[in-house]
Amino acid sequence: MVRDEKDRPQPKFDLTLEKGMATVVGRARHCPVLQFKYTALSHNTIRGAAGAALLNAELMKAEGYLD
Repeated sequence: MVRDEKDRPQPKFDLTLEKGMATVVGRARHCPVLQFKYTALSHNTIRGAAGAALLNAELMKAEGYLD
């Protein structure tokens, strides 16, 4: 999810979006050295190892690898 507000993402408000499975990006700005900079927020426990394992299993099922 991309947020346009200058003070987002914030853990208090954005950590549990999409039940913790969303990565929230905000504060995107031009940078003369790196082209652009941004801040990203994700829930490490849910979107990290546990969530990624479930997401990968769902993708494998959908792609037919588990049949």
